[in-house]
Amino acid sequence: MISPAILGRISTFVAGKFYKSCFRTISKSSTVSSTESNVMFEDDMPIKLKNPYVREKRQCILCRFNVEPDYKNVRLLSQFQSRYTGKTYEKHITGLCEYKQKRVEEEIIKAQNAGLMGYVTKEPEYVKDPPLFDPNHPFKPNKF
Repeated sequence: MISPAILGRISTFVAGKFYKSCFRTISKSSTVSSTESNVMFEDDMPIKLKNPYVREKRQCILCRFNVEPDYKNVRLLSQFQSRYTGKTYEKHITGLCEYKQKRVEEEIIKAQNAGLMGYVTKEPEYVKDPPLFDPNHPFKPNKF
């Protein structure tokens, strides 16, 4: 068993070694004056910065502008329907998140059942609208 006197000497010795490593001495010598200063270890720690290699989270165009698809907004829904076949574009082509893609598909079906949108063709007045995406160059191209 270690006596309390020896234990006290060991803890003082270890603590002294630890605190000496936390301070550093900076000395400048010049002909006019010499300066010495003690700098704490905490001041010498690196600055926390954001990781420059982390990519920003990509949002779909509807989430970015906080647009909720509605079956009455036929002009918006027609952007996600093929001009020639009337099929709904897939998620990898439109770049929408899963939730918005599912909502767009549901709203297109509602609009078609209500008679606001055609099943096979797109309204000619909506053909010249500015595109939200390019079907020929999808966001995530297919392997095929």
